[in-house]
Formats: sequence, structure tokens, C-alpha cells
Amino acid sequence: MGRWLAGRPMKEPGLVSCQQPTHRYKRGGREHVAIPDYPERQFAVTEPNQVWCGNVTYIWTGKRWAYLAVVLDLFARKPVGRAMSFSPDSRLPMKALEMAWEPRGKPGGVMFHSVQGSHYTSRQFRQLLWRYRIRQSMSRRETAGIIAQWNTSSEA
Repeated sequence: MGRWLAGRPMKEPGLVSCQQPTHRYKRGGREHVAIPDYPERQFAVTEPNQVWCGNVTYIWTGKRWAYLAVVLDLFARKPVGRAMSFSPDSRLPMKALEMAWEPRGKPGGVMFHSVQGSHYTSRQFRQLLWRYRIRQSMSRRETAGIIAQWNTSSEA
């Protein structure tokens, strides 16, 4: 029995399912080949503030989706910036980057590596990187499937 079919008999006595809704992902647009993949996954970082990585993850809060953006310094392998919001727009990773950049002494020459998500390809985010003099690097699309397969096989 599917979850929607089971929902009909539950509705009569006033019961509500606690099944979390599925997250709707947008289809990917064109690949941003103009943004290079500098390290090509060769992250040999010898000191802090050389390479930062960014990612946005989705968290179910019980009522709605929340979005968490994290900036990670690859030298220490610890988060240096984070931001959380109920809206997955380009301001979310910008807040995380600002939180990382200010307290770390406004470092120059940092490279920021991320996936090709709309958060990181937006004009506002790229302008912030330019203002902070941070080089941008992005993984190529074909590596996303490889990473997903590796994550699945490493859990087994």
C-alpha cells in the first residue's frame, strides 16, 4: 500500500502521517566550464587559508526544510563559516563565506572550491568572491556521480 492510499483511511479519524515530504530538486542547467577546476581533487594543502570548500545541505526540521551552508578550511578540516536559512537562495553561502572571511583576518589568495550548484554560480556570490579576492574553483559535473557512488559504497 502506498503512502497516499494509506492517508485516506487515516484522514477520517483525524490522524496525520508523520512522513516527511520529498525534497524537490531543480533540473541542472548548463555546465559552467568557464569556472576552472583548479586542484582537480589534488588537495595538498600545507597551511591555513589556502583552500576553502563550500557545500549546502538540506535538513528536515519536522515542519519544513532548512538549508545549511558550510565553509570548510581544508588544512584544518574544520568549518570556518556557516549559515542557516529556510530559503535556499544565493545569500545563504554568501553569509557563510562572510562568517569565514572576517574572523580569519580577511585572507587574500584563498581558493574556494565547490560543486556547480546555483548557490555558487550566482552573480552575487561570484561578485563577493571577486571583492574578497578569492579564486573560484568548481568540480566538473561528471564527478558528481562518482562521488555519490563512492559515498554509497563506503557506507556498506
